[in-house]
Amino acid sequence: MESAERTRLAWFVCLLAAVGRTDGREGVVVTVTEGQDAFLPCTISPLEDLSWKIFDWKKDEKEEVFLYNEGFHYNDNYPGQDLRFKGRVSHFPDELVNGNASIVIRSVTPGDGGSYTCVFPRFSPPQTYHIRLVVDVPLKDRSCQRAGVCPQPSIRALSSKGEGVGLQCRVQNASPRPRVEWRDGAGNVLPAKESPPSEGLEHITLAVTVTTTDLFSCVVTQEEINHQVTATIFVFIKGRWPYCCLSEKSYNPKSRQMNLHNPEMVNMNPGMMNSYPSV
Repeated sequence: MESAERTRLAWFVCLLAAVGRTDGREGVVVTVTEGQDAFLPCTISPLEDLSWKIFDWKKDEKEEVFLYNEGFHYNDNYPGQDLRFKGRVSHFPDELVNGNASIVIRSVTPGDGGSYTCVFPRFSPPQTYHIRLVVDVPLKDRSCQRAGVCPQPSIRALSSKGEGVGLQCRVQNASPRPRVEWRDGAGNVLPAKESPPSEGLEHITLAVTVTTTDLFSCVVTQEEINHQVTATIFVFIKGRWPYCCLSEKSYNPKSRQMNLHNPEMVNMNPGMMNSYPSV
């Protein structure tokens, strides 16, 4: 028996090390990336079979996340669960005998971040465990998720300037105001000039002159809403005259691969230029 308890304790300690850290105020801190599954640990102390006990998970002390009541729980259509957790939370039935009341939240969203409690109300005295879930929210294209995000920027070639090419990126009707940058194929930010906005219009126009053959991207970032969208153009410099690769045969916007052995080129005519959004 003593050996089995040591094994279970070692298993739980390893689990804590894997999912997060602890602090004195919040208990366990679990950090996951948006879209991943979050494991929230909770084990009664001393260890006791929970198969016929009650434990209740809540978020921010008000939202019902998961309730286990003597064999019944929310995944058995037990009433009371907050709708946004419905079908997304599960426990570990085989681990109940080991005092394990941990849960998993599937495909976490930014709104899932916050303070969680795992409560054993009928223990004497009642026991409460605190877990804080931190959701890392990466920058990505969120055009389909909310209104007000920046639309796909439009880019075009202005003209040839000596042995270089003038490129322009235009962003329209974005709120909050985004950060707009030109970057080369290595991701380096290029010095660019922003044109004064038109009166009464919330537009951003950013111009840059490039002198090397490369992929150039206009990157638009709204950090407040974790939104980032990019449009990309390939510029080919041959001799003193710049050209641009236009054909789908030469540039695949999905794979970002170019056929440089047989590219289809045209002279720098702004009316003939095209751009391809990245994916």
